[in-house]
Amino acid sequence: MLEMHLAHVDHLTASIERLGGEIDEVMTPFGDQSLRFQTIPGVGKRTAEVIVAEIGVDMSRFPAAGHLASWAGMCPGNHESAGKRRSGRARKGDHALRAALCEAAWAAARTKDTYLAAQFRHLRRRFGKGGDNKAVFALGHTMLVIAWHLLSNDCDYHDLGGDYFAQRNDADARKRYLIRQLEAMGQRVTVESAA
Repeated sequence: MLEMHLAHVDHLTASIERLGGEIDEVMTPFGDQSLRFQTIPGVGKRTAEVIVAEIGVDMSRFPAAGHLASWAGMCPGNHESAGKRRSGRARKGDHALRAALCEAAWAAARTKDTYLAAQFRHLRRRFGKGGDNKAVFALGHTMLVIAWHLLSNDCDYHDLGGDYFAQRNDADARKRYLIRQLEAMGQRVTVESAA
């Protein structure tokens, strides 16, 4: 019985190597785009190949990144009626692309000091308890938007850094915002230091 299982594993390994060689041969004309996708944290060789296979390399058919995300089914749903928000489920799209992007998003979420990891932590806090899957889906959406920009602008990925969201939390800007809000409600505001 053990010999049968080992023979089966050897057969599957040989099939994987043969198919990998065929994929490498077919991907030769798209090597630059594939390498460009691999600069995104969490995106490996196979994920880059899936992205190229599913969306192609010509982004002229998608006028904006949102069009690509909508086509792929990576946009959150919007069902609102009479001022009430109902299900926010994403619509159906390209299953292979969605699976690859979500897998890459999980990998990117576990990287250190990258923008995508910081965005995952930010979204997870925003969605609350049990929001990991929503945060990963949103991160996959971000990765698809990045892929659109890389292909449209013919450039490499430059990470914004793991402290991107911390830099945006400017205390002085928050204070000015709150003062404007109070003044809009008809209040006169004077600010004194608490120390």
